[in-house]
Amino acid sequence: MTTDAAQRVADRRPAYLAELAQGTERFHEPRRTDCPWCGSERLRARLRTTDLVQRKPGSFTLDRCGDCGHSFQNPRLTPDGLAFYRRDAPEGPAERRLSAARTRSRAHARARALRAFDEPECWLDVGTGDAHFPALARQVLPYTAFDGLDEGAGVLEGLRRGRIEEGHHGSLTALADSLAGRYDALSMFHGLPCGPDPRKELRAARTVLRPGGHLMIEAPDPECRYAGLLGKWWASYGQPRHLHLVPLANLRAELEELGFTVVGVERRAPHVPLDLRTAVELLLDRGIPGPDVPWRAKPASPLQLRLRRAARGASVPLVALARALDTLLQPILTRTGFSNTYRVIARRGADT
Repeated sequence: MTTDAAQRVADRRPAYLAELAQGTERFHEPRRTDCPWCGSERLRARLRTTDLVQRKPGSFTLDRCGDCGHSFQNPRLTPDGLAFYRRDAPEGPAERRLSAARTRSRAHARARALRAFDEPECWLDVGTGDAHFPALARQVLPYTAFDGLDEGAGVLEGLRRGRIEEGHHGSLTALADSLAGRYDALSMFHGLPCGPDPRKELRAARTVLRPGGHLMIEAPDPECRYAGLLGKWWASYGQPRHLHLVPLANLRAELEELGFTVVGVERRAPHVPLDLRTAVELLLDRGIPGPDVPWRAKPASPLQLRLRRAARGASVPLVALARALDTLLQPILTRTGFSNTYRVIARRGADT
């Protein structure tokens, strides 16, 4: 770590420690006794974990409904809690770690998947970050105007770089009424688990779409076999930043209730081949000294930082092996229930 970087961490440490001095319990809402999706009280703990990525203090529980299968953080983080744990977190889903070639291939495949049903005039990408997907998707759909929406400042950078025609800064639920009926395609890639109310997000998407427009959703699949095999080391659990994991059947039923017709479902192609690599990285990271971060009470010593660099360097072959296995086993795993992501394309019906 450079001297300037260490100083930036030191400058932010007092504010973090002042927040943590008040405890982390205040970041949680009261625990629910019923499922937020179906109201059932048949809940059981699915997962108990900590913040494995940033190592911020706190513990988190995912409960699973015994009736509908919905998994949700319980007790759920408050808005202040979400802001605290999302601050300084790596931006975007795990797929951002894929190679440039694979990222381009995935974006093109998404665009072609929707083009099979329609060639939209205008497409809104929700949770666009700095708008990499629209820039790549335009190579497949050159006559489609792409806009982006995101709560982060990256959307403004995407607009500045010309990757999107318009950039909307804020949440979909807050901006839906002002964007009502403007788009004939809308994508939500790995954003559904992050909001406090997935149903509200779906209603907002319906508002923004024109009748006959298409909604494309990709989300972590809680029925993936990796979830049980890897436990808390399965990156798609995404704690503490993922509040909901919606089973495919629940999402389909909700879309149909909102007047959508599900026209496409895919569980193999959307798979992100990073499960073993991220599990190995997370597991190894727990056994080595942590980085110098502002939420640590004391700065990491030079010796600790040297040991961390050495340990991470020594782990490179093991991480590389896990990454190779992710790639080599992908054709088999995605046929045997290990796909970590599903994709749904649904067409909005006419207003009644």
